[in-house]
Amino acid sequence: MYTWPQPNLLSPLVSPAAAPLPGFSAVVVSSVPLGGGLSSSAALEVATYTFLQQLCPDSGTAAARAQVCQRAEHSFAGVPCGIMDQLIALLAQKDHALLIDCRSLETNLVPLSDPKLAVLITNSNVRHSLGSSEYPVRRRQCEEVARALGKDSLREVQPEELEAGSELVSKEGFRRARHVVGEIRRTAQAAAALSRGDYKAFGRLMVESHHSLRDDYEVSCPELDQLVEAALSAPGVYGSRMTGGGFGGCTVTLLEASTASQAMQHIQARYSGTATFYLSQAADGAKVLHL
Repeated sequence: MYTWPQPNLLSPLVSPAAAPLPGFSAVVVSSVPLGGGLSSSAALEVATYTFLQQLCPDSGTAAARAQVCQRAEHSFAGVPCGIMDQLIALLAQKDHALLIDCRSLETNLVPLSDPKLAVLITNSNVRHSLGSSEYPVRRRQCEEVARALGKDSLREVQPEELEAGSELVSKEGFRRARHVVGEIRRTAQAAAALSRGDYKAFGRLMVESHHSLRDDYEVSCPELDQLVEAALSAPGVYGSRMTGGGFGGCTVTLLEASTASQAMQHIQARYSGTATFYLSQAADGAKVLHL
C-alpha cells in the first residue's frame, strides 16, 4: 500500500554534496526477480548509491538520497515512479513495516515482528507488455482529476469531495482517483491495524486494496487475480494482494508461518501457470557488508 502524491517530478533536486568519484570496478549480483514488481530497479539504485558512498562519502539525508535514486529512474529508465521503493530500501528495519508520507517524506516504523507471521511472495512468472506504458497513463489521469477538483494533488481530496465532483471528470478518471483516495485511507488504517496486532483487519484491507487495484485502477491481470483468490482460500491466510506496477509480477500474502508450506501447495494447485514462492520477513534495508 502507498500514499499519494509523490514529490513533484519537475521540482529542482539538490543532490547531497560529494567530491568527484574515482574510477572503480564493480560486480552486481541480485536475487530479486527482474520485472516481478518487487522493486528490483530501486534495489539496484539504492545499492549502487550505498556502494558509491564508500568511495565518496556525502552528508545527505536518507530522503535526499532516495530522491537522487528516484531521479535516476526518471531520467535513465524513463519511468515516472514515486519514491516509496527507494525510501523503504534505504530505511527498512528488521521486524518493522514502514509507513511513508510521500508528500513530506516523513516515515514511521510500524512493528511487524510476530514470529507466528510470515510474508509469502508469489511470482506469477508472467509479465504483460501493458505494464510499462500504462503506469504514466494512470498517473496523468489522477493528476487531471486533482486539477478538475481544484486541488494540487489527490492527497488533498476526501472521498466525499470526489463523489461530489464526479460530474467534473470522466468515468475512467473517477475510478482511478477513487482507488488512490481509498488507498490513502486504507494505508493509514493498515498501519493502525498492524500496530495493535489486528492481522485480520490488516488482511481485509489487503483484499480491499487488491479489488480496488483490479476494478478501479485496472492494473491487475487474470494471473494475479487467480493467485490472490487461491491464497485467500488457503489455510492460515489473513490477506493477499498484487504488488508492484501490475499486469503481471507478484502477489504478497500475510499468513501464519506454520501454514506456509501447505499454503504454497494449495496456491500452486489452483494456479494455471507455474508460480515461484519466496517466504520473507521484514528485514533491514541497504547496508555495507564488510568481507
